[in-house]
Amino acid sequence: MIVAHKNFGEGKIVKVDNENKHLTVSFVDSEKSFVFPQCFDVGHLKVMEQVVMPDVQTGTNLYTQIQSIIFGHAVGDAVGGPVQFQDRKERDRYPVTDILPLYGAHLPKGAWSDDTSMSLCAMDALINHGLDFKTVMENFHKWLYENAFTPTGRTFDVGSSCRAAIKRFHMGCEAEQCGCRGEYENGNGSLMRIYPFALYLFDSDFPLEGKLSLIHRASALTHAHPRSCIGCGIYTFVLWELLENPTKQGIKNGLKKAEAFYQNQPERCHYHRLFEDSFSSLPREEINSSGYVVDTLEAAIWCALTTDSYRDCALKAVNLGLDTDSVGAVAGSIVGLLYGYDAIPEDWRNSLCRKEYLEELGKAFCETLLSR
Repeated sequence: MIVAHKNFGEGKIVKVDNENKHLTVSFVDSEKSFVFPQCFDVGHLKVMEQVVMPDVQTGTNLYTQIQSIIFGHAVGDAVGGPVQFQDRKERDRYPVTDILPLYGAHLPKGAWSDDTSMSLCAMDALINHGLDFKTVMENFHKWLYENAFTPTGRTFDVGSSCRAAIKRFHMGCEAEQCGCRGEYENGNGSLMRIYPFALYLFDSDFPLEGKLSLIHRASALTHAHPRSCIGCGIYTFVLWELLENPTKQGIKNGLKKAEAFYQNQPERCHYHRLFEDSFSSLPREEINSSGYVVDTLEAAIWCALTTDSYRDCALKAVNLGLDTDSVGAVAGSIVGLLYGYDAIPEDWRNSLCRKEYLEELGKAFCETLLSR
């Protein structure tokens, strides 16, 4: 099959690796071969003289990164879920060392919670309708009222602000007017499900201010107070840097860019510790892990900066106690990108409920981003 690439000209598919889902393309002009992700079956490609292939920069690497963040987030969620709301003293006495069943909710090992469900709602909407916030809210509604986007066919663990926002939508409120706006409604319910929007906007044509405006609007579907919106923005800067520079310095660079972007925003002061060079040196006793958006973001980033593997980070995050599923999910997404898909323990990945569904959604999301 002859193909065309926007940077490398005409080429030919010389190898199809169905097991690992890769395509090897040899380009005549550059006399080089590159491996692309087979994000779609070869049979799905029309056999014609020219088929536009993705840019090599957004090839295999992008597909791997998407899977890394989806599984990093979902696994962290599933590891933290069984001990959610237990305090730190309890975790110190009986530390989590592995992924466990969620006994209290009568759910199996590998069941993920609202953090992952709402992220999947957003990703599905972006795949099928792009940046259509009404569709996102419709998916949230399906999750809450119809048990869609769940690990076992049953919705559980719904945050109060998310529930209130979705209920407003159910009662006829416009999608972008549903979010909670009070200062005491700054839970982590938008932070925990914002990463699909960050991925979608990363390589888009919007200017930086436009991208962050859309991140804020995505947050505001459930959490509209500026503090929550800024928290989502800071997290987005970190993910964007990790997509290009998957190192701990990448995390720090993301924080510096966020600090500069929000320098004139009054609510920025609530995140000041993240912007201090000494942040990663803070003792565990000074890291809070509640469901407050600032606490969750601080705890997740602190865990990422003070560990050296996915497993260690996830367990450190969960053993902080309190909102363990959300801290685990946010931390897991960060170190998923930092260390890569293969660094997530295989037995943890394989234990996830609906693992194949997560893989297929990631594949479809990759196709969506590559086809723009």
